[in-house]
Amino acid sequence: MTGAGSLLPLRSRLRELRTDAFGADPAGERMARIRRSPNFADGVFRNPEGETRIRPSGSTVEFAKRFFAKEQRVRRAPTGTIPVHPTTLADLAKPPTTGLRLTWMGHSSVLAEIDGRRVLFDPVWGERCSPFAFAGPKRLHPVPLPLAALGPVDVVVISHDHYDHLDLPTIRALAATDTVFAVPLGVGAHLEHWGVPLDRIHELDWNESTKVDGLTFTATPARHFCGRGLRNQQHTLWASWVVAGPEHRIYHSGDTGYFGGFRDIGAEHGPFDATMIQIGAYSEFWPDIHMTPAEGLRAHLDLQGGAPHGVIMPIHWGTFNLAPHPWAEPGEWTKDAAQEAGQAAAFPRPGEPFEPAGALPGDPWWRTLSVPLAHPWRRPRPAGIRPSATPAADLDLAGDR
Repeated sequence: MTGAGSLLPLRSRLRELRTDAFGADPAGERMARIRRSPNFADGVFRNPEGETRIRPSGSTVEFAKRFFAKEQRVRRAPTGTIPVHPTTLADLAKPPTTGLRLTWMGHSSVLAEIDGRRVLFDPVWGERCSPFAFAGPKRLHPVPLPLAALGPVDVVVISHDHYDHLDLPTIRALAATDTVFAVPLGVGAHLEHWGVPLDRIHELDWNESTKVDGLTFTATPARHFCGRGLRNQQHTLWASWVVAGPEHRIYHSGDTGYFGGFRDIGAEHGPFDATMIQIGAYSEFWPDIHMTPAEGLRAHLDLQGGAPHGVIMPIHWGTFNLAPHPWAEPGEWTKDAAQEAGQAAAFPRPGEPFEPAGALPGDPWWRTLSVPLAHPWRRPRPAGIRPSATPAADLDLAGDR
């Protein structure tokens, strides 16, 4: 049998596969607000700089061959146990001496203690970043401590609705607390579907702000995309975030390709005491939607007005296997790029708290767990020229990439 009627059983089966983890589509007044957004056109949210490729470019066969080849899989995983800092509630109970402390929990999850408040970015405590418990990228290291042991959280900030940033079991656990949520426009539909009361959701378009407990949260542009299902309607927005308190300012990039808007964000909201910048899961197959470490360092400098300032902490690496590059390459490349530019950088182990104004964790802990790296980004340096003697503005941080 052919025709529309033959599709009904298939559609029914697909609906049955749509578990709660897929979330909910925006509707009603939320959808009406989306349609009014200046960033929404022709039925979808648009990126800030023209056309952005959100699907792998080039040969699908070539990508599959590279991604699934046995020797490549070995390169994309640590050779031993990732050293997770044994974080305890006692570690976080004493307020930061300087008023700002960051704890990287792995991937893009960061606890920021800023000016007396506790902000949790992109919390993912689940075992897999997937709608299914039995399939999808699995953690390469455990979470540093149980979510319940984290202590009270004032605000949860979500950058976008991909599974490695918006995790159903984590959100349901946080929904049972008193925390409020700051999310991009449309993402509130998922949260409500999972039990978060509407009055605890602050849903923002780009360049909109909200105040919570003395902190200002601003959703700023990013170059990425959204979607949790087989049907990606581009009806939820993606964002980077600025959090400003009375004494400190921080920036979380979420997922993004490099674009000129970082300079505008820095001019409007910077400079920043610390930035949390995506530097992993990059590939030439999707150059528009994720940054290389060189691009991440460039974004940080743009955000700081063009010169080294504050501290950059790399995120979105080390926890999940999401791209063809070697597992340790993002950390090694970021360390080289920051050193060459004269930029202070923090490389904590998952769960290791630090204060950006204090001693920074800089030990390259990943090296003992990595297969040999080719370092294609490194350039031969003329004899007698030290890294600090080269102006940052003249650097080709990507090298031979």
